[in-house]
Amino acid sequence: MSICRLLIFSLAVAALLSLTAAAQSNNIQHVLLISVDGLHALDVSRYIESHPHSALAELASHGVTYTNARTPANSDSFPGLLALVTGGSPLSHGVFYDVSYDRKIFDPTNKTCSGAPGNTMVFDESIDAYTPQNVSLNRIDPGKLPRVLVSGQCVPLFPHSALRTNTIFEVVKAAGGHTAWEDKHPAYDLVNGPSGKGVDDLYTPEITNVNGFDATGSVVCTVENDQLKVTGIINEIHGLQHDGTAGPGVPAVFGMNFQAVSVGQKLAKDNQDGSCTDDTDPRINGQPGGYVDGSGTPTDVLRYGLEHTDAALASMIQALKDQGIYNSTLFIVTAKHGQSPMIPLKVNKPGHFADLVAALPDAGTNPAAIAIANASACSTGACGFVQDDDIALIWLPDQGKDKPVAAYLNTNANALFIEEVMAGDELKLKFNNPLNDSRTPDIIVQPIYGTIYTTSSKKNAEHGGFSFGDTNVELIVSNPSLAARTLKTPVATSQVAPTILKALGIEPTKLKSVQREGTELLPALPF
Repeated sequence: MSICRLLIFSLAVAALLSLTAAAQSNNIQHVLLISVDGLHALDVSRYIESHPHSALAELASHGVTYTNARTPANSDSFPGLLALVTGGSPLSHGVFYDVSYDRKIFDPTNKTCSGAPGNTMVFDESIDAYTPQNVSLNRIDPGKLPRVLVSGQCVPLFPHSALRTNTIFEVVKAAGGHTAWEDKHPAYDLVNGPSGKGVDDLYTPEITNVNGFDATGSVVCTVENDQLKVTGIINEIHGLQHDGTAGPGVPAVFGMNFQAVSVGQKLAKDNQDGSCTDDTDPRINGQPGGYVDGSGTPTDVLRYGLEHTDAALASMIQALKDQGIYNSTLFIVTAKHGQSPMIPLKVNKPGHFADLVAALPDAGTNPAAIAIANASACSTGACGFVQDDDIALIWLPDQGKDKPVAAYLNTNANALFIEEVMAGDELKLKFNNPLNDSRTPDIIVQPIYGTIYTTSSKKNAEHGGFSFGDTNVELIVSNPSLAARTLKTPVATSQVAPTILKALGIEPTKLKSVQREGTELLPALPF
């Protein structure tokens, strides 16, 4: 062995021994991080009450349950997950939505990055490589990615490269630990971090095939997609790769997201198009999702998602016990985001935000309305963008028009179902200045609770905004050594990331977002 190779090997062994020794002081060798997308604190409270022998009940029986946990910013899946794995918000990681806008990038077809910069930054299922039969190959097609200039070269912007800060996976890997993650789209390459190498075993079975089968139309088929990832987690608990092939041992940090609860909350009618052939139970098939009332009583569709997710958690618990590592694993259950509205009678789907603006009496002549119309109509290039769900994010073609546009929206707040318009000084109190940050929207609109800017007949709930239903999520930090405790103190999901590192004996400030945003550890834990 050469001196160089011997030195590299020695450093790697030293890092691994350091990680192991530090973690042993807390008896935590592994962290399993689970995001049950859409899961509210109320959902879990009610579920444990009615299922006292459930997996969630077991985890809560020796863990700290934070009933007042919230996402730190807008509640789209991307910033929601990044809060958990970076310890930050768009202030530091720079990501507002899976489909957003960046004033410094170029269209995927602009291979020379010529002309004025500015383009949508699309990181959803549409960037997958597909078969001719519209089945995802579960990998990204670089030709579908936006382009960016790097050291004078026009290159594809991968999701991980768009991240402005590092992740727990990169930090743990640098300390000698093995890492793994499983999620719903190949675009979750994002969690690799800027290095592109943070996750050793990344598994992303596509749940929504463009112009093909969409499992999220059915809670049954969504559970089946979740189960692919659960199988991967079980394999990793046994020291294998997600696909069951030989692996380097149980990851130091690993986890996955569940979609069944989120889908169960959203669906206006389960399996509406009949495409999920396994969805045949008349109590589920063709029935509405969401909640029966404003007290969090789930419909049968949502109950199905909750019960199957809990059963999957139980299988993970059993696997950890079978491997003899349950006591040395910190098991965290939380959510990237919540979902709203929880009150069925509050559902309001008036149409897309820009279409509502276009329907105003003076829309054809008012410069502010025209500016929004131009941004909405922009399909490519430096002409702005409007993203909407139960929020509206507006990147204006002319940033100098932010004040008159905000004033116009406030004047027409009732017609547009607006609760708050965030722009100018108010926006800069929470986010980076859009004049200095190429990704910060010029204007953010929070609609009245229950309003979803869509005409979709498929869903009756969404996430992405700042409402309590969107941002309040379940958070249980569990290990057999912990006493059961419920903490009502407000916490942010971004506090999960530094807590994970601390539990593993790694300095939390190795996360750049923790440094920049001053993110604290979760309270009431012994590490």
